Amino acid sequence: MKVEGQTFIVSGGASGLGKACVEEICNAGGNVAILDLNEENGKELAKEFSGSAKFFVCDVLSTESIAGAIKGAVDWSKQTSKPLRGVVSAAGVASPATMLDRHGKALSLDVFDFVVNINLRGTIDLVRQALEHLAQVEPTGSDLERGVIVMVASSAAFDGQKGQVSYSASKGAVTAMTLPMARDLARYGIRVVTVAPSLFDSRMTMMMPDKVRKSLEGAMEFPKRAGHPGEFAQLVRQAIENIMLNGVTIRLDGAMRMPSKM
Repeated sequence: MKVEGQTFIVSGGASGLGKACVEEICNAGGNVAILDLNEENGKELAKEFSGSAKFFVCDVLSTESIAGAIKGAVDWSKQTSKPLRGVVSAAGVASPATMLDRHGKALSLDVFDFVVNINLRGTIDLVRQALEHLAQVEPTGSDLERGVIVMVASSAAFDGQKGQVSYSASKGAVTAMTLPMARDLARYGIRVVTVAPSLFDSRMTMMMPDKVRKSLEGAMEFPKRAGHPGEFAQLVRQAIENIMLNGVTIRLDGAMRMPSKM
């Protein structure tokens, strides 16, 4: 499926990896509905790509907020005559905490719920609501493809570090959903691809202490650095355009396997 002439929803699109996806899609001739809580950044990015991007405030913890943002995105796609063809679910958080802290106190369920509700529940809620509209668009091409779902996991889904129980659980569940979701949607001509990045330059990694970041970079095989957001967005575009990518989780990690702890 070509990006040009189509509309895509990108959650978490106002910053980091989501923003890079917005830029990649718009530069390739597509339209992007930017979903995010950060109105200032979201509107500024939409202004930068005026006519090709539009911002919709969205809290992925709220089903009603997602519904409103998707309705706005669908209405906009109809106004521009660029049909909705996909979703990139890039909204996510991390809140490190060990199963028992140094005082022997158990992991807070509030912390666990917060991470899982954004990274997992927020992903499935966004995807399921968008699918009702994707399934109704006219198929395109000889394979009668309707669209694509791109979800974002993490290398922590496979080799999570100490303190990443909540984060690894949420991202591991996203990877586990990929194949059954693709099988569910095959009859509609809708594909599902998940990207699992390791250390990438983003708002989340900017908050890391320098010592932790350097240690993670040292675990990279090649290249010996954090990934650039544009490199992530390149793979997302390939997931959109290459119809044979379906039901798969792709690690984007420079052969990194995270050590137990820093």
